[in-house]
Amino acid sequence: GVSTTLGSYPITVKEVYSIIWRGSVTILQNLDFIIVHGIREFAREYFTTEEIVVWQLRLPRIFLGIIAGIGLGLAGAVMQAILRNPLASPYTLGISSGAGFGASLAILAGAGIVGGKYLIIGNAFVFALLVSFIILALSSRKGATPETMILAGIAMMYLFGAMTTILQYFGEAEAVKEAVFWMVGDLNRASWPVVTIILGVLACCAPLLMLKSWDLNVMGAGDETAKSLGVNVKRTRVITMVVSTLLVATIVCFTGTIGFIGLVAPHMTRLAIGGDNKYVLPVSGLLGAVILISADLVARRIIAPVILPVGAVTAFMGAPLFLYLIMRRRREYW
Repeated sequence: GVSTTLGSYPITVKEVYSIIWRGSVTILQNLDFIIVHGIREFAREYFTTEEIVVWQLRLPRIFLGIIAGIGLGLAGAVMQAILRNPLASPYTLGISSGAGFGASLAILAGAGIVGGKYLIIGNAFVFALLVSFIILALSSRKGATPETMILAGIAMMYLFGAMTTILQYFGEAEAVKEAVFWMVGDLNRASWPVVTIILGVLACCAPLLMLKSWDLNVMGAGDETAKSLGVNVKRTRVITMVVSTLLVATIVCFTGTIGFIGLVAPHMTRLAIGGDNKYVLPVSGLLGAVILISADLVARRIIAPVILPVGAVTAFMGAPLFLYLIMRRRREYW
């Protein structure tokens, strides 16, 4: 409610809840119109200015923050579990760097896999997946061990980071500025179609990852121990990596690089409730959503009406808290 009231158009909390209730009734009464003409035409036809501000601008941003935070926190927890490394995350494994290169290639060179208005999104998605497949391909030659996957991920992060820098060096000033803004990460591209796409992917990926929570717990004791208990370690590692990457790629192609959520949310969860992945995975997702929404709240209010990039704010908020939690740690949690 509080987050929905923030913005250049003043709306009180009471008005927000009233608008949400009236809007819900109006939507249910006119579902046939929405199916035929779309949500935007429906909003122009049936909503007042206040209702458009809440339903078309602020609510999609909030929902995008929630589901993106859940996805990044969940993916980060899975990657740290399968690689048994506290520094593993979508960012440190190069997935975000691949998405950044794909977006920069579209913005600065106009080249991409998909044309039209989906050029940037399509490039970011494809190159994020490409990084994952390269990591898996390199790892398969030496065996899909945590060490080889982490080293391959770090190599991809530096490689795609270097290629992005070269593109920016030769790019036009305005295009470079746009590419940098995209890579910082924000929720400004929020809309109901975007929320629907990410929510659909999250609904497919999250149950698959949760089903592997017992396998991840056993793998935490070592690959040999897991194999002796009947876990196909290599297959589990590959499947969870692919599913996590698909989830992250879908999120970052719409939000840009928001790298801190997938690192700090699982750590905070393990410090609070221990290392059982049956609970760590869902709680990391929920905590990721709380961190991202809180960071967006700060980003929108700290120097309003200017909205800071939420990716930078998450790092500013999370880094000191992360250090504080580490300093207060009384026991091993990994």
